[in-house]
Amino acid sequence: MEENRHHQFFQNRECKYFPCHKGIDEEEFNCLFCYCPLYALGKKCGGNCRYNEKGNKVCTDCTFPHHKDNYSKVISRYPDIMLTVRRNDQEDIWTQKSRRNGSGIMLRNRFIRWDCWKI
Repeated sequence: MEENRHHQFFQNRECKYFPCHKGIDEEEFNCLFCYCPLYALGKKCGGNCRYNEKGNKVCTDCTFPHHKDNYSKVISRYPDIMLTVRRNDQEDIWTQKSRRNGSGIMLRNRFIRWDCWKI
């Protein structure tokens, strides 16, 4: 079974930042998710993140995606990532429509046309 898991673990010991997070044994440190795919989930990522004074997500204290045994946990969150992307893209589409034609407003992520309102 272990030989079939080679795609779940990767290390780049030549990286000048290796290991980039403290608290994990170097032999167990997984570089596969160097740029964490869970970042887009914000506070719901499941890791140990915080937000700085500018409102940016900071993951320097998070080791979740770098634990060798967390591969399947990270992969299992892809439906959540896809849903987040879908929501963001739909919001962008409606905002673009509203700005382009000026014929309505955005209300609860839905475009409401002015000509549908009876006054």
